[in-house]
Amino acid sequence: MLKTASTIAMLIVAIVPAWSADATISWPFRSGPTLNGHVSTADAAGLPTEFNEASGKNVKWKIKLEEFGHSTAIIGGGKVWLTAATNDGTKQYVYCLDAETGKVLHHKLLFENAEPEPLNNTINTYASPSCALEDDAVYVHFGSYGTAKLNPETAEVIWKRRDIKCRHYRGPGSSPIIFQDLLILTFDGVDAQFLTALNKTTGKTVWRTERSTDYGDLDEDGKPKREGDLRKGYSTPALVKVNGRTQVVSVGSRAGFGYDALTGKEIWGFRHDDFNAAAPPVFYKNFAIVNTGSSQANLKAIRLDETTTGDITDTHIEWDREKGNSRLAAPLLIGNRVFMITDKGVANCVDADTSEEIWKDRVGGTHVASPVTANGLIYFCSEEGDTTIIKASDKFEIVSKNTLAEGMRASPAVANGRLYLRTFGHLYCIGQ
Repeated sequence: MLKTASTIAMLIVAIVPAWSADATISWPFRSGPTLNGHVSTADAAGLPTEFNEASGKNVKWKIKLEEFGHSTAIIGGGKVWLTAATNDGTKQYVYCLDAETGKVLHHKLLFENAEPEPLNNTINTYASPSCALEDDAVYVHFGSYGTAKLNPETAEVIWKRRDIKCRHYRGPGSSPIIFQDLLILTFDGVDAQFLTALNKTTGKTVWRTERSTDYGDLDEDGKPKREGDLRKGYSTPALVKVNGRTQVVSVGSRAGFGYDALTGKEIWGFRHDDFNAAAPPVFYKNFAIVNTGSSQANLKAIRLDETTTGDITDTHIEWDREKGNSRLAAPLLIGNRVFMITDKGVANCVDADTSEEIWKDRVGGTHVASPVTANGLIYFCSEEGDTTIIKASDKFEIVSKNTLAEGMRASPAVANGRLYLRTFGHLYCIGQ
C-alpha cells in the first residue's frame, strides 16, 4: 500500500514546466534542457539530417574513448562532459572535451572501487548515469559508487559523497536533475529504494524520502523474491509545477509518485504491475504521462490537480495504454502526440488526449537510447549504429537513415546545430 499524503490546499490548477536551463548550456541533463528530449530552437538551427562515416559527410570529429559507459554527452560552455568506467567497475572517470574540436581537456579518475558488484546483465555499465551541468558546476554521478561536484573550468573536485548506498544489483542507471539549490538523485536498488536531495553548495543531504511501495514480492520466509530484483529501477525524474508548487514526478518498480521538490514529502502515488522503470515522464495539459517499464510496459496519463493526493490509482488515471509501448527509450511529447519506439524498433504515434494510436510502423533495430526532437523531426538511435530520422507528424515518413560503425545505447545530445552521438567506443560530433 502507498502511504496517505496530507491534503493540499484547494488552489487554481496550473501546470507549467518547472525548469529552464541557462542559455549558455545547450544540453544540461540526460533528457535535454527541458527534461523532455526537445532541442531548443537556437541549438536546432542547421542540425544535419544526413551524415556518412565512410565519406566523412557531416562527421565533424570522432574520438575514441578509453573506457566504457552509456551516459549521455552533457554540453555547455564550449565543453562536452561524460562519464566512463572500466569494464569491471574498479575505476570510474569523467571526460571533458572541447565541443568544437573533440580535444580531451580532462580525463580524470574520480572513484576507485575495490570490489564492485557484478552487473548481472550485458546491457548496463558502471557509467550509465549522465552528468548535470550549470555555469559554475558539473555534477558527476555513478549511483551508490559516488557523486561529486566539479569546477567546470578545472575539473577540480569541490565535494564528494560516497556514503549514499543501495545495492544496484544490475548497475546504476538513474541520472541527477537540479531544482533551485538541490541536486536530486534517485536510488532504486534491491535493498533500498529512495530519492534524496543534496545541497548543491555543500553536498549535504537536505531530504531523503523512502519509496512507500508495497512490492508484493515476499516469499514464504518473508524475504524479497529473486534477491529483490523486482524492486529495481533506473528512472530519472522530471519536474512540474502544480498549483504553484514544484513536484518531482518519479516512477519506480510497482509504483510511481509525486514528491514536493523542496521537502521530498510524498504528495501522491499510484500502483502498477511493472518493474525496471527507466523512462522519465512527460507533461501535457494537466497530465503526467508515465511509462511503467518492463517488457509489458504501460503508458499512463495521470491527472494532476488540487485533488491529486494520496493513492490515486483508482481515481486519477485518465487513460492506460497497455500494449505496444517503449520500455527503456523515453516517450516524446510533441504537440498533442506521443511518439515512442520499442526495444525491437517499432515506432508509434498516439493521441495524448486519449491514447488512441495514430500510426505504427517499423524503424528496425534494437532501441535503448531515448529519441530527441528538433525542427519537426525525431532522431532514433539504435544498438546497430543507425540513426533513423522521421517526421514528427500524423503520417509515418522516414527522412533519412544514417549508419555509424558502432551501435549505441547512450541517448543523443544536441548543441549549436550539432548532434553528439556516443557509440560503444567513440564519441562523434555530427555537424555541417
